Amino acid sequence: MQQTIQHIIQHAPYKVHMFVKDFKTNQFIIQERFDEPFSSASLIKVPILIAVLDYIEQHNASLHQVLTIRPEDWVDFSVISEQRVTTSTIYELLVWMITTSDNTATNVIIDFIGIEALNTYFWHIGLTQTRIQRKMMDFELLAKGMDNSTSARDMAHLFSRIYEKNLLTPTFNQLVIDILCRQRFHDCLRRYIADDIKLAHKTGSLDSVDHDVGILYNNVQDYCIGVFITEVTQNEIARQLIGRLSKVIYDNRIILKGEAT
Repeated sequence: MQQTIQHIIQHAPYKVHMFVKDFKTNQFIIQERFDEPFSSASLIKVPILIAVLDYIEQHNASLHQVLTIRPEDWVDFSVISEQRVTTSTIYELLVWMITTSDNTATNVIIDFIGIEALNTYFWHIGLTQTRIQRKMMDFELLAKGMDNSTSARDMAHLFSRIYEKNLLTPTFNQLVIDILCRQRFHDCLRRYIADDIKLAHKTGSLDSVDHDVGILYNNVQDYCIGVFITEVTQNEIARQLIGRLSKVIYDNRIILKGEAT
């Protein structure tokens, strides 16, 4: 399997960062460009989700608290903007932020918590290379070099803690997994897998990057996989690449082991 993965990576038209972690042995099977930081795109929304739930817990607040959404908050790639929504509960914002990668919901949540508080929390839970510097769709700051960033190591650490359910209270730990399982974008990790799998994951995409990271649950062997493509010139090619790498891992970790048991 490692030879097949390395062959695909070596012949890829773009830079590949990748990890695969076997939760049965708690060992990494694949670590590729593990420590190199890259633009997080919408992956940043996962630690934001957890930071907000922690804030709710620490301040004895309510997920059903209603936040105001101003017309100037509406940005592209948002079901909230499409509907011209002006109020929403925190719970609804979090769901849209993850399941449809809603940028308006994310920005309202960022304003609710604050960028400094988010970065402090990221560091607190062990994300040493994950940092938010701008809100979604703020291309002026992006042009000035202020981007949101992470690494394969940080995403492996974050999703391992999500799997272990040791970040929040039991109810909120499970809520994180449930929301991630409701993800509506399936053109990367799930792309070439025919089985009806349970995958708690999040995608992220800009013109120059395509990412997908998540936990695959099954009755054979749970594992975590993250594939992060940078220096992209054609997003569709990058997503196909993620799909191919994911399929190799799935076939070797699940199908072959399933047949052997």
